[in-house]
Parts: sequence; structure tokens; C-alpha cells
Amino acid sequence: MKMQSLHRQKGAEVVEFAITSALLFLILFGIIEFSVALFDKATLTNAGREGARTGILFRPAPRDIVAEDAAINQAIDDYAASYLISLGGPAAMTTNIQRTDLSANGVFDAGDQITVTITYPYQFLILPKFLGTLGGALNLSSTIVMRAE
Repeated sequence: MKMQSLHRQKGAEVVEFAITSALLFLILFGIIEFSVALFDKATLTNAGREGARTGILFRPAPRDIVAEDAAINQAIDDYAASYLISLGGPAAMTTNIQRTDLSANGVFDAGDQITVTITYPYQFLILPKFLGTLGGALNLSSTIVMRAE
């Protein structure tokens, strides 16, 4: 009798392992996926800081806002290209630069504020098909405000 019950349980461990390992790997890869998303969020924040630092530097009059915006965007793109994890190629970020004239003199000078906002649609890397059903891309954004020197 005991031989028969042992014979019927042969292979049960393999089935139990298959069921539990699928759940275990799903949790493991989910943790990795959201860790990469959190790292990219921190990278966007740091890229925004680099861009804002470039924008608040003192420049003598007359100021060329178009050239300054290009320099800010270049600083952001350089930082993001170095640190952002996007296996699908270059990051498709949108950047918004806004200057606030706190001194109300019509010129962006010392004491005024610059606001740099970066938005990045994070595409899931490891589990794109499974997590894609939750809405596709995860929009990460960062807003940095700094006072001009």
C-alpha cells in the first residue's frame, strides 16, 4: 500500500517547482523592472539639475536665450545619454525650460528663477508584454527650480 502512494507522488515535486518558480521569477523580474524605473527617475532628476545649473550661470548682457536653451538641452541630453537605462536606443525625453523674472525688470538676471521640467516615457525592459497590459509606458517626470546667480 505504501509503495503505491509513493509511486503516485513521483513527479509531484517537479509540478510544485514549476508552479512556485513561475511566481518567484515574476516577482524577481518585477522587482528588477521597477528598480530600473526608479534609477531612471533619479537619473532624470540629476539630468534636470545639470541643465538647470547650466541655465543659472551668469552671462553678460545681451543674453541669447535660444543659445542658452540649446546649452541646457545639451547638458540634459549628455547626462541622460551617459546614465539613463533605455535598451531601446536614445531616450525620447521632452524638456520644458521656463524662466521667471522675480525682479520684474524684464531681464533674466541674478535672483530670477529657472524651471526645467523633463518628461520621459519609461518603456518596461524585462517584462514588456506582461506589464504592458497595465498601461504600456510609465511616464516619469522631474521638475527642477533653481535661482540664477
